[in-house]
Amino acid sequence: MDEENIRKRSSVQEPDELSVKGKKSKSMNLQKEVGLISGICVIVGTVIGSGIFISPKSVLANVGAVGPCLVIWAACGVLATLGALCFAELGTMITKSGAEYPYLMEAFGPIPAYLFSWTSLLVIKPSSFAIICLSFANYASAPFYPGCEPPIIVIKCLATAAIVVITLVNSLSVKLASYVQNFFTAAKMVIVVIIVVSGIVLLAKGNTQNFNNSFDGPPLSVGTISLAFYNGLWAYDGWNQLNYITEELKDPHRNLPLSIVIGIPLVTVSYILINISYFTVMTSTELLQSQAVAVTFGDRVLYPASWIVPLFVAFSTIGAANGSCFTAGRLVYVAGREGHMLKVLSYISIKRFTPAPAIIFHAAIAIIYVIPGDINTLINYFSFAVWIFYGLTVLGLIVMRFTRKDWGRPIRVPFIIPIIVIIVSIMLVLAPIISAPELPYLYCVLFILGGLGFYTLFIHFKFSWAQKISKPITMHLQMLLEVVPPEGVTE
Repeated sequence: MDEENIRKRSSVQEPDELSVKGKKSKSMNLQKEVGLISGICVIVGTVIGSGIFISPKSVLANVGAVGPCLVIWAACGVLATLGALCFAELGTMITKSGAEYPYLMEAFGPIPAYLFSWTSLLVIKPSSFAIICLSFANYASAPFYPGCEPPIIVIKCLATAAIVVITLVNSLSVKLASYVQNFFTAAKMVIVVIIVVSGIVLLAKGNTQNFNNSFDGPPLSVGTISLAFYNGLWAYDGWNQLNYITEELKDPHRNLPLSIVIGIPLVTVSYILINISYFTVMTSTELLQSQAVAVTFGDRVLYPASWIVPLFVAFSTIGAANGSCFTAGRLVYVAGREGHMLKVLSYISIKRFTPAPAIIFHAAIAIIYVIPGDINTLINYFSFAVWIFYGLTVLGLIVMRFTRKDWGRPIRVPFIIPIIVIIVSIMLVLAPIISAPELPYLYCVLFILGGLGFYTLFIHFKFSWAQKISKPITMHLQMLLEVVPPEGVTE
């Protein structure tokens, strides 16, 4: 049976026609099942993950004092909000899932969009997924190895298991994935509240000595400030995640901007208060010497209930991983639908109405990163690559203000906002190269540009031998996974 026969067997009449034996036809597309509360939870649940438990030490190391550290955390929140507002205009103007991908397609054409999908599918999204799951594995295994670091093999296996479970959940049901996201978002807010309330209580008791002369520190430079932003923004990454599932949002013109305006400021306030709480029990030197800042905080404040901290940090990271998987799978789905990846990646499960092939592909690449991967190396690759495309996407917003004047814009941000985001993006991309030039940044650039070769061979010229190879692969995967193109199926 060839692929065309499978399509014929899976397709039905148009929705306005009567189906055979009274069965109702349902459009074979992603369903609008994500409301305002779930949208806020996707943002909060994806952003608050491992970053706030890893980045405080790196931010402080670059600025050297409590005051500038807190300013950096606030500024990162402002930048994330500005970037998200730019994406809100794009998301309500172009109501397609995939975030940067369809925006770059409309602004600059297929080549930049393909380079983004190429880089995102093979570097940005799976490396982020791998980083979060490795962080989860570190915190989840720590209580079982008191006084020493968990074996690497245990961390790798646990991270891989987390990827498999999260992939299974997201492949089975959009509603199930949303419920899981909501639960872990609630769970991670518990540990956020515990840390914040504990810090406020300690401040009320007069533990303010670590805030004396809080701006006394080493002189700051553009390089150190940029690197501090680099680490802080890793903790905020995920501010654009809701744009990846625009097609599944109920009333996106209302719920997309509302989710952003509520979700990101909520994260910013939480991050600032968490850092203040850290400094109520640790001096700058003690925080820099801590192996795990949140665990040190728990040992000093919550003993003998300090076990709560690693448990809920694990909840936080697994929730962020679920949100990352949920949104990244949609990017693969959109790229496949546009013909920039194997067509089977745009197919949807007949029974589950989820982009199962896209989700599974994303997970497989993430596992490849987990096996030899190191968290710090993966963060460097991720951050450098992602801000290239953040800046390019916001530049596309400015370009379309002139080239797509007649398009409806339910949200229109002031012109200065995208300008600020573009300038900061350029600084963030150039800062690590200028401050500490390393070969990995060159490799990353070469890898991005290497996508041009694949685009030329497989997309532009569409070599016949490539079609002959992909056709049987698509057919067998379609039968194995029980998926069909975004057409019609009978309920």
